Amino acid sequence: MDYKQIALPRRIYNLILMDWQAKLQAEFDRAEQARANRNEGQARVCARRAAGIAIREYFTRKGIAAPSASAMDLLNLLKEDPLLSPDLKSIADHLTLRVNEEFKLPVDADLVAEARKLCDALLK
Repeated sequence: MDYKQIALPRRIYNLILMDWQAKLQAEFDRAEQARANRNEGQARVCARRAAGIAIREYFTRKGIAAPSASAMDLLNLLKEDPLLSPDLKSIADHLTLRVNEEFKLPVDADLVAEARKLCDALLK
């Protein structure tokens, strides 16, 4: 096997790797921008999408094909993972909560910060 046969798959892998990392960072950047614009609803959406990107990569690393592109579906699937710590299951649960009539979460949680914690734990 020559260098070109090894280098091309590695280069493709690195491009894919950079792609999910760039998407993850872009979602967190959008979440922070939404929060700066006092749009907490959009910040929550971005936090969920960031979590979905990390969960998809987490499953890929475990050799599991993500059955859905939906961040909510992936969060619900992650909550069923028996190897996930209770703390991370709680975060995944918070990220799937629906807002009430006043567009507030039923718990006091910073979903952007919690999504960062979940992503960091899944991708370490």
